[in-house]
Amino acid sequence: MTRTYDAEDARAFLRNTGLDADRVATEVEGKVGAAFIRARKPHVALRPAVASDREAIERLLTEAELPLAGVAELLPSLLVAEVNGAVVGVGGLEVCCDDALLRSVAVAPEWRSRGLGRTLVTRLIADAEARGFRALYLLTMTAEQYFPRFGFEPIDRDAVPAAVRATAEFREACPASATVMRRAPMSV
Repeated sequence: MTRTYDAEDARAFLRNTGLDADRVATEVEGKVGAAFIRARKPHVALRPAVASDREAIERLLTEAELPLAGVAELLPSLLVAEVNGAVVGVGGLEVCCDDALLRSVAVAPEWRSRGLGRTLVTRLIADAEARGFRALYLLTMTAEQYFPRFGFEPIDRDAVPAAVRATAEFREACPASATVMRRAPMSV
């Protein structure tokens, strides 16, 4: 697409580039035809999962090599990230009395390294804080370096409350070699 830009277009385009936007804008006004398209970021919507999302959620979890145990029962507690009608991310909170288990956080491969996982985890932590849980736990085989940025610390399995240890993920889905992490205390 080719278009001739005026000074305001140039200023808007050059903002935060470190260039003297006013000087450059006056120099190019009415003189430059541009051959670029300014791309728009797709809108990512976070919403509660619904039954029709189950297949897409299971596909994401399988691609991420995460367990499917208990996902069907957890479905109403899952949060999905959706772009143009496609589920591209998922995560959830499993309530365990006064605590919660952060689980099933997965992002489609083509959406990784774009901040979507961070967005999901941040939202789930905020939800846990708003609900007043004592602590938030998780099990991971691969992301023990990722979660400390959210305040999670590794702990011994023996330090996990009985209600969390009773979950399908803790009992059956994640091996004993999985790293257990806790974020506590939760601020309200």
